[in-house]
Amino acid sequence: MKNSFVELKARERVNALLDTPTGRELVGPFDQMTAPNLIAQGIVPESDDGIIVSRGTICNKEVVVIAMEGSFQGGGIGEVSGAKIIAALTHALTENQNGNEIFPIIVLDTGGVRLQEANYGLLSISEIGNLIVALKKYVPVIGVVPGRVGSFGGMSITSALMSYLITTKKARVGLNGPEVIEQEAGVREFDSSDKDLIWNTIGARQRVEAQIIDELVTDSVENVKAAIVAAMVERKDSHRSENADFYLSLLAKLDLSKPMAIEDYNQALAKHQTQAVELPVVTEQATPATASVGYDWFQALTGLKNPSSTISTVYYGDSDRFSEDAVVTTIVPDSKNPMYRVRDGEVGLVEGFRMAQILNHIYEEDQNKTVKRPIVVVIDVPSQAYGYNEELIGIHVALANSAAAYAKLRQAGHPVIGVVVGNAISGAFLAHGLQSSRLIALNSDAITVQAMSKASASRITKRSIAEIEAAAEKVPSIAYDIRNYNKLGALYRFLDGVTDQTTTTDNVATVIEAVNDAIEDVRHTSDTMLTNRYTNDIAVKMGRVETNKVQVKMNEEWDA
Repeated sequence: MKNSFVELKARERVNALLDTPTGRELVGPFDQMTAPNLIAQGIVPESDDGIIVSRGTICNKEVVVIAMEGSFQGGGIGEVSGAKIIAALTHALTENQNGNEIFPIIVLDTGGVRLQEANYGLLSISEIGNLIVALKKYVPVIGVVPGRVGSFGGMSITSALMSYLITTKKARVGLNGPEVIEQEAGVREFDSSDKDLIWNTIGARQRVEAQIIDELVTDSVENVKAAIVAAMVERKDSHRSENADFYLSLLAKLDLSKPMAIEDYNQALAKHQTQAVELPVVTEQATPATASVGYDWFQALTGLKNPSSTISTVYYGDSDRFSEDAVVTTIVPDSKNPMYRVRDGEVGLVEGFRMAQILNHIYEEDQNKTVKRPIVVVIDVPSQAYGYNEELIGIHVALANSAAAYAKLRQAGHPVIGVVVGNAISGAFLAHGLQSSRLIALNSDAITVQAMSKASASRITKRSIAEIEAAAEKVPSIAYDIRNYNKLGALYRFLDGVTDQTTTTDNVATVIEAVNDAIEDVRHTSDTMLTNRYTNDIAVKMGRVETNKVQVKMNEEWDA
């Protein structure tokens, strides 16, 4: 009889992988770390919040195995579940930094952000990604996607950050689920009832062809475990999140103004060799190149007059307007973009890979400098791109490249200061903004921060928009406005007095002062990680209370 790995529950998967009897579950069900935000919405919680964390060995190698329970809330990541992963990876990083090798194994069975906790999920996923980038300097971080739920949403970006990804043929991997693409872009873009289309685009076999999955194994505990052991022993790493030039030179050869045939894409990908790609050039022009809040603030914070980029949606430029010479980045709309799903400022394939290319160039320029330049991230991103071509090629990989590059800069000592001047939505925010050392936001009613549009959230959670809005009155993390977001403790500075998005002299001066304070704070604290998000006063007292409880409990149990 086949010893199926797919058919096991999360705890059974963890126990099946670990050498008997080495497994020791951490922050388990008897610790009763349940999610109060679910209770507040009348949702029955789980005592382990759908995340299993165990320490032990696999073939005598020290490991921490983390598994998501797909049958609970679709394996979604909320505050408690995210905090368990963050706490475990933080300890694994410390162990490796101290010379005690421990391999993280993450079993993904998840739809991404838990929409009933929304912004907690986004914060947690960005912090998980940050830790994975840091851990890969020491050991491979190995991901396993068994099947059933698969790996979607922000956690697909996380999967692309991992060193090596193993799946069975029953797995699917993608940023935007078919129903969400259909909701946002229409049935002509992606028909969620067409099962053949879904499996041929984001199913495991195609994902191997698309170089998004590293290894496809036949479903059994023995096969999955053997693949994990080989990945540890051989220290396998596909460097998928550090592959911008490869993809940019590939994309330049493709006609993406219309849907691609899968076989045509596979052939083009298989033949392609990495080629050097020139960096974008930003120049001043007689008239504005586009119109957006992000473009206006890029102009204001760089001092450039009517800047125009050779890559119409991706901008960066030096600035002497701050207390230190800095680099400012942003993403803007282009109504004539041949990639039709990114014409309104969405973050798509080109945007993710291009931003990564720029950031990696900055990293190399400053690599041997004692003091690294600050990066000021102007955030005005309405969402990631919802499109067929984007999913086929792997938009989550593009966003992972951008997120990894921001994290790499911050971990190297660059203060990365995000300024939320417009919308900050979903995977776009994970790629461009949420890896910031410090976040600053304007106090504008026009700013939305969230994991998904209300229409899509309604479809996925099977709640009406009215019900979602009513729940937001009790749970700030699912609200869409910036003032509720401030209650989570994620912002270093909330600019109460800046109540509109215009770049008036006073507004710009206020933002520059806040950025200077943030740079000084990062320098003073030597903060290269994201722990400030849940250790600041607002977070400790109100915003991330459960996160800090989990951290304390994990500290108690890690070496017990």
